[in-house]
Amino acid sequence: MDLHLHGKLALVSGSSKGIGFAIASGLAREGAHVIVNGRTQKSVDEALAKIRAAQANANVEGFAGDLSDPAQIDALVARFPAVDVLVNNLGIFDPKPFEDIPDSEWERFFNVNILSGVRLSRAYLPKMKQKNWGRVVFISSESGIQIPIEMIHYGVTKTAQLGLSRGLAETCAGTGVTVNAVLPGPTASDGVNEFVEKLSDGQSLKDFEKSFFETARPTSLLKRFASPEEVANLVVYVCSEASSATNGAALRVDGGVVRAAF
Repeated sequence: MDLHLHGKLALVSGSSKGIGFAIASGLAREGAHVIVNGRTQKSVDEALAKIRAAQANANVEGFAGDLSDPAQIDALVARFPAVDVLVNNLGIFDPKPFEDIPDSEWERFFNVNILSGVRLSRAYLPKMKQKNWGRVVFISSESGIQIPIEMIHYGVTKTAQLGLSRGLAETCAGTGVTVNAVLPGPTASDGVNEFVEKLSDGQSLKDFEKSFFETARPTSLLKRFASPEEVANLVVYVCSEASSATNGAALRVDGGVVRAAF
């Protein structure tokens, strides 16, 4: 299937590793011109080198900057005034008991996980509407539906992304611009190793994975961590011309963790 992404300019925030990197790689593979973002020049350069090594003809470039910082978003928009595809992937998570989460952590999570997408969407949506074509995707989580007790603050921000994406989709009614949320389940991204270290009590990754899906996520049908590429496959489709009738949706790629028939 030709997803008609050739020549489209796509920005993926937080894409130097993990799910974001897999999304950037997938979009480049489909012929999009992709802006890879990471907080440091080193991380961006390494990501670009990996994509180019895997795809000789990849059309990729980088922007190093923390996109939870409004000043860095201003610098990004000055360099790239318009994009065709915006994937709001930047996000943080940290398992911590609710009683130990101070206001400063709630504010940090809200700023990174929600306001970065608010600011980027506010910057790029108007020109998408003028052009009458565009794709905005928020990388939310199944944790936005089933709040995890081990990191409630993270789950709350992911719920907020669902409301944000639907609200923005409403503003695009009747246009060629779509806004959707994609909800991954537990995924073997780079950050999962730190997550495992905090919760595994010394278990190996294999043993932790088995016990995690038996106790913490027993409703999973996949019974394992998904790969970043498995998540990226859905995101790339949602960014494409082929997904034109998919709008205002919350699309699950959660391995069946959410037990619902809808």
